[in-house]
Amino acid sequence: MTVSRRTLLTTGATGAMWPAGPAAAAGAHRTAVAGRPGSAARVRTGFERLAADGYRLLAGQRVGVITNQSGITADARGVVDVMHADQRVRLTAVFGAEHGYRGTPQAGLSEGDYTDPATGLPVLDTYRKSGQRLAEVFTRAGVDTLVYDSQDAGARFYTCIWTLYDCMVAAALAGKRFVVLDRPNPVSGREAYGPVLDPRYATFVGRAPIAQAHGMTVAELALLYNGEFLPAAAGRAVELSVVEMTGWRRADFFDSTGLPWVPPSPNMATPDTALVYAGTGLFEGTNMSEGRGTVRPFEMLGAEGLDGRWAREANAAGLPGVHFREAYYVPTFGAFQGRTVGGVHLHVHDRAAYDPVRTAVALLVTAKRTWSGFAWRPDRFIDKLSGSDRLRTMIDAGADTDAVTGAWQEELTAFRTVRRKYLRYR
Repeated sequence: MTVSRRTLLTTGATGAMWPAGPAAAAGAHRTAVAGRPGSAARVRTGFERLAADGYRLLAGQRVGVITNQSGITADARGVVDVMHADQRVRLTAVFGAEHGYRGTPQAGLSEGDYTDPATGLPVLDTYRKSGQRLAEVFTRAGVDTLVYDSQDAGARFYTCIWTLYDCMVAAALAGKRFVVLDRPNPVSGREAYGPVLDPRYATFVGRAPIAQAHGMTVAELALLYNGEFLPAAAGRAVELSVVEMTGWRRADFFDSTGLPWVPPSPNMATPDTALVYAGTGLFEGTNMSEGRGTVRPFEMLGAEGLDGRWAREANAAGLPGVHFREAYYVPTFGAFQGRTVGGVHLHVHDRAAYDPVRTAVALLVTAKRTWSGFAWRPDRFIDKLSGSDRLRTMIDAGADTDAVTGAWQEELTAFRTVRRKYLRYR
């Protein structure tokens, strides 16, 4: 018997369908995952539920998928491969973003347009495209429905959520349907933290006014975008469907999901990276090393000439849920490549108590106080990352951690109120 690649990839399709909605997500049967005593039952992603329902949501449609290497099944197969192998899906194109469809380039790069050798599908680059220009890409691709499936990291300046936003705007302009397949927020969805973007500082690391640590899943963000921002950005909302997960609760971190972790970008190595990234990503706006070129990016921070004083100052701040180890390392690329860097290694010991944004502010305040060489990047990238010039100007003026974080509490409270309308899990 001859077994085709299409038949082989179809084997082992996902199982039964689960009911949608917050109550179903909260009430789904939960058992221990093999190898993780006491952990939750495995989460079923939006893709699994779509497949289990026979892809009925995509019936009769020419489909384009916006994804990367993190768009996988529970048994670590690429969702594009699985859909391409299934006769029920008319898959027409794949769309890549920053880091590309296969995830090979570093930050600020993409893979361009090419033909995927595994499926023969055209892979079209969306990076640095938006609005009508991106709408034309979707029109030329001949798709009716766009499907988004990519793992987020939980931070406003993580660009995959703005690829989602740009693609939704472009789909609205082009008259395309849009489907978002949900995945867990790896750092939980308990709450939102940090400043809210000032629209005057909108860039690809923040298109719309959401909090720095948004505490939402990608499907919830899509609903928020469609309800709050697309009518102004595109003149209309997009025809949107979301496929929710089952088995995920707002307090869940990624290691309780039972799902495999694939780095959604080269420096988002583990869920531990994501845990700190919504705060320590701010160090990309300074002249310091944010840990790129190490095996612990965003957990290791430092600069040439720094010593143990920084770790002592940071620990003296008494920040909840985290300890700081005096650390020395030699980055293989990025800032201080090939040179010895002194600094701190973050160790989060209580995730429930840990506030990534407050922690990062305290680290910036103490770094400036203990290292005479501290400076912001000349292009003021810190303003884009933090969403305004307030963080920079307050720290430069000598404000302490309480004053800086207190300055955004009113806008954060307002965002939390809006956010609550779009939450789909308990």
